[in-house]
Amino acid sequence: MPGIGRSESRTISSFFVLFWKAKLYADAILQFVYLAISIFGWWNWLFGGEGRTELRVSRTNTTSLFLIAASTAAVTILLSTLLRRFTDSTVPFVDGVTTAPSLTAQYMLSRKLLENWCVWMTADVIYIALYCYKSLYLTGVLYLVFFGMCIAGSSGWYKSLSSRAALAAQEAAAQ
Repeated sequence: MPGIGRSESRTISSFFVLFWKAKLYADAILQFVYLAISIFGWWNWLFGGEGRTELRVSRTNTTSLFLIAASTAAVTILLSTLLRRFTDSTVPFVDGVTTAPSLTAQYMLSRKLLENWCVWMTADVIYIALYCYKSLYLTGVLYLVFFGMCIAGSSGWYKSLSSRAALAAQEAAAQ
């Protein structure tokens, strides 16, 4: 996870303006949340492992998956309600439905949890439809590219996890 530089700041600002003008308020504010979670993730990837070492890819346990799903649902309801009551958003529910899993996926990514890619892909499919509905076609195409990147990321992380498990099995057999 790279550090945040001038280019990323411009991208965040540009998407904030684009989404704000499209009345996708949760998506607009999400850009700044991404910045904060990215900084946390960058630090965590470098020092979040055992003994403050590099964090390794891992699987999400069942209890965590349940808590993550419940939290995502609660945030979706909260965001949708706030957007419906306090903004002139034309799509408050869908804005909440895309923003909540994006927050979840970004948090899971910062923890190097393999399942983050499934959450991202789910959100991306909804985002593509939303952006086409809002006539943000180029942004929809960008999210189609993001979907492809999720497939590649998922595959790479799965291979990393599998090779680490195979190595651990070989070491155990050698003892």
